Amino acid sequence: MLIKGADWLVEGASGIAKRLGIPALVVGLTIVAMGTSAPEAAVSITSALKGSVDIAVGNVLGSNILNVLIILGVTSCITPLLIKETTVKYELPFMIAVSIIFSIIGLQNEVIGIKGGLILWALFIAYLSYLFIMTKKGFIEAEEEDQIAHLRTIPILLFLTVIGIAIVVLGSNFAVDGASGIAKYFGVSERIIGLTIVALGTSLPELVTSVTAAKRGKSDIAIGNIVGSNIFNILFVIGTSALITPVAYQSKFIIDSIVAIGACVLLYLCVFKDHELSRWGGITMLIAYAIYFVYLML
Repeated sequence: MLIKGADWLVEGASGIAKRLGIPALVVGLTIVAMGTSAPEAAVSITSALKGSVDIAVGNVLGSNILNVLIILGVTSCITPLLIKETTVKYELPFMIAVSIIFSIIGLQNEVIGIKGGLILWALFIAYLSYLFIMTKKGFIEAEEEDQIAHLRTIPILLFLTVIGIAIVVLGSNFAVDGASGIAKYFGVSERIIGLTIVALGTSLPELVTSVTAAKRGKSDIAIGNIVGSNIFNILFVIGTSALITPVAYQSKFIIDSIVAIGACVLLYLCVFKDHELSRWGGITMLIAYAIYFVYLML
């Protein structure tokens, strides 16, 4: 429900935007990009509102760790991934920076409130501005035109958007309730469930997108998808959640935060020299996740 709902939300919203004459560039940088983070956003906001605070933070940290170590690890084992110079110079360091800022904000008062949410949203707007400028200069490819969207009428696109939002919200309720129930039944903490099962579920769209892009020889999309998703998860998902309701960030998340930052640094070190994530780099990432998973299970 989370995955399909996000698909319909993106298709409907982007179709309406294009019918209204909004440039594909703007649609790609906003609606489509935010749509891929819709599952994480819905689950984190729902869990924060329901008081399952460990799932809210665990979902984002877990997704970011999975995105880098598992998704890029698996994808680069299928085919080595070439990375654009701008990604190495700007986007990867920015991903590391926002991961550190997120942890600092959370650990200060063990809660991310409106002030923290505003800081994250300010960085989010700055990131969108950077993407817009880079795309205008031709460093980033604009979102391709969706011919199917042009064949649909406004009422159908509006219906897809509304149904997409409803299904994502309903799916997030099921996900949070199910994850909380599993945690209580097996006596496992919500933090562990959020970092593993929920994180994997909400990261499935990124996995499919990256593997498909890599197989088609579009490795820059595979990498860009993950880097962009991680940045969106922190700035958009947590930022928005914090503006709606305070998000608890307990001190026990410090290790997971260090792992999330370490995963980003490991990716940067693997690609810094040759601007390529090789199969050996991918294997290294998979081993790193295996070590982290064993730590979680202990």
